[in-house]
Amino acid sequence: MNRLFGTNKRAPKPTLNDAISSTDVRADAVEVKIRKLDAELTRYRDQMKKMREGPAKKSVQQKALRVLKQRKLYEAQRDNLQQQSFNMEQAQMTTENLRNVMATVDAMQTANKEMKKQYKNVNLDKIDQLQDEMEDLIEQANEVQESLGRSYNLPDDIDEDDLEAELDALGDELNFEEEDVPSYLQEDVTEELPKASETDPTKQQKSDVQLDEFGLPIAAQAPMKAS
Repeated sequence: MNRLFGTNKRAPKPTLNDAISSTDVRADAVEVKIRKLDAELTRYRDQMKKMREGPAKKSVQQKALRVLKQRKLYEAQRDNLQQQSFNMEQAQMTTENLRNVMATVDAMQTANKEMKKQYKNVNLDKIDQLQDEMEDLIEQANEVQESLGRSYNLPDDIDEDDLEAELDALGDELNFEEEDVPSYLQEDVTEELPKASETDPTKQQKSDVQLDEFGLPIAAQAPMKAS
């Protein structure tokens, strides 16, 4: 039935990508033809080098010129197709850039609306008041800390230089008794015990007696009376 009455469905229009792909295929086909002509020109040139001047060489030369003309036409067609493809690629890039720009603009507009909606709920006066209250609370906390760290019964006008001079003047007046020092902090003092000769009274007395050359005590010589 479609063959008799046709159809209302229309074929979709080719996109820019389809046009670029089709143009590239045509340019590649022309490039293949150019390569074939190059091979043919190379064969004719080699033949001409081996031939002498004459009608046969001129015939080959005419064939080479005809192939060269075809090559020039194909090259021009290839360049034209490549230029068309390049122009379409540029158009495609420009279209993509415009789409990106439009997407960016839409996103910015959406963000702008959202920011306006959020800023309606923001009260700058309340924020300033909150900042002031926080500053006052911090000052009060600092005052409490200073009050708790205050020293009692100490004048505020004490000079450190005067304190150092007083400390130097004390000198030897500071007398630390040994009883006040714990036993584990006291130094071990080992008293020297007296020697046996010093404790033995007999030896001490003998040491006072004079001995002669034989080690015998010398008796006290009493003065002799005259008869």
